[in-house]
Amino acid sequence: MDNSVGIVETQTMRVVEADDPLELECGKTLGPVDVAYETYGRLNEAGDNVVLICHALSGDAHVAGYIRPDDKKPGWWDVMVGAGRGIDTDKYFVICSNFLGGCRGTTGPSSINPATGKRYGLDFPLITIADMVKVQKILLDKLGIRELLAVIGGSIGGMQVLQWAIEYPDFVKAAIPIATTTHLGAQSIAFDAVGRNAILADSNFADGQYQNGDGPDRGLAIARMIGHITYLSEQGMREKFGRELRNAEHYSYDFNPEFAVETYLDHQGQSFVERFDANSYLYITRAADYFDLGKDYESLKSAFAQTNSRFLVMSFASDWLFTPAQSKAMVDALTANKRDVSFCNIASPYGHDAFLLEPEILGAFISGFLEAAHRPGVKKENGRARASSSERANRIRVDYEVIESLIEPNSTVLDIGCGDGELLAKLGADKNIKGEGIELDQNLVLACVNRGLSIIQHDVEQGLDQYADKSYDYVILSQTVQTVKNPESVFAELLRVGRKVIVSFPNFGHWKCRTQLFVGGKVPVTTQLPFDWANTPNIHCLSLKDFDRFCEKLGAKVEKKIPLIKTGQSPVRFAPNLFAEQAIYVTSKDRI
Repeated sequence: MDNSVGIVETQTMRVVEADDPLELECGKTLGPVDVAYETYGRLNEAGDNVVLICHALSGDAHVAGYIRPDDKKPGWWDVMVGAGRGIDTDKYFVICSNFLGGCRGTTGPSSINPATGKRYGLDFPLITIADMVKVQKILLDKLGIRELLAVIGGSIGGMQVLQWAIEYPDFVKAAIPIATTTHLGAQSIAFDAVGRNAILADSNFADGQYQNGDGPDRGLAIARMIGHITYLSEQGMREKFGRELRNAEHYSYDFNPEFAVETYLDHQGQSFVERFDANSYLYITRAADYFDLGKDYESLKSAFAQTNSRFLVMSFASDWLFTPAQSKAMVDALTANKRDVSFCNIASPYGHDAFLLEPEILGAFISGFLEAAHRPGVKKENGRARASSSERANRIRVDYEVIESLIEPNSTVLDIGCGDGELLAKLGADKNIKGEGIELDQNLVLACVNRGLSIIQHDVEQGLDQYADKSYDYVILSQTVQTVKNPESVFAELLRVGRKVIVSFPNFGHWKCRTQLFVGGKVPVTTQLPFDWANTPNIHCLSLKDFDRFCEKLGAKVEKKIPLIKTGQSPVRFAPNLFAEQAIYVTSKDRI
């Protein structure tokens, strides 16, 4: 129980009375409504350290710690919540409640209907994600919570996070939706439908009034098995199970479970039946099906237009249920609204369940982001994630002092390939710029988050469609143009997005490069080009003259050209194409 929150108590509060029922999106009313919740840590004097955690389909209020000393398993996200963990209970007051429609203490289909004295069953009204969030807000109001530092959740919990940020823009300072979506696609709705049909077709379902007898255990188990497959990835299942037989070397040639994966799914189904209500499964999955921000607000961009939260969006590369593309769509919509958003698609083999199984990397992102949200301000020094040695070697070639001198105070800046955010941090501290970064490397994205920077993991080769024309005063591409596959299309996009584009690159026309190639007959290796031919990131060898012609071809105006020796600030005056080791260009192009 090291760093655990220890023994906790689930509390229940009546938040809606029968004589003043809750109005639901479906048009019906519901009352009374009770909510089960747990809290961890302490509310500070300012009341600005509250973190709300929203759980997924099968979760509940018990997110961390143990209910009893002899509990074998802690709360469902115990690895993330506790002293010194990703959501640090020494710093934050953490709340998690079982959402409306659940079966772990909050009013749902298994609750008693005061009109009949029996359990609601299918008489329970249809609910939505917005209804769940409305009940959470009522709970917080009754607890005296005036604002949320952050709301965090994965999967269906992430849907609630998005709803919170949209519905209560002045109440939520930061939003962290993880492995989620703004709407379910047809495939996800289909999986939900099959699961529900398995329950509804069970002979013990009894029109939802099964509580007095045997319930639809087999149907619910099958629904869980189907759902659980979508939470995993092909790679993860292959590595964990393969075609391994359960406890034999040869096939038994019958229909009993033989393969290890069959036994695993049987176990998941059975354990789910022991702790979950079939009716709740029906209602929650239908609520997820109905969730569609683009439809509700006419477009995804419109949905996020009034949000004020700072966003950290995270997806997982192997998640095929709520894909990285779906997360990127919400990031693009936020970017189009010029909202403060960071994004990372985390490499993981665990599929959708990675938000429960990647505590180290997820915790690093969340803790850094929460710290930045709670104590705003960009850090010049980066204390947690570090660039690799080769990346640092590449970055020190850029004369940041020269680039910084070219940028006017209070400007807006987009840094493409921003690395660990050192330049953006300097610009923010010294010139009060509003800066955002784009970077591919996951560790460097994390480094930027820990600095308090807005950073999006994105491949610039895929374009910058999410950014409007001339939306930044400056776009920076430092030591990167020679590494992209299609510099013409990339540079054209930068000229579209930025009023001015600052480009720096190593000069392959430098005399040392020429000498090594002419005398030694081999690809040059210099201070500015410290790579062997077999592992160099540089796929285009360009000189100052090459870039001059390149700008002319694209109709770009060269406003300044600064040839440099190493990182010295004095420009090379004589024969720069021969003696400059690198160059910095300031370019622009009138809007067409």
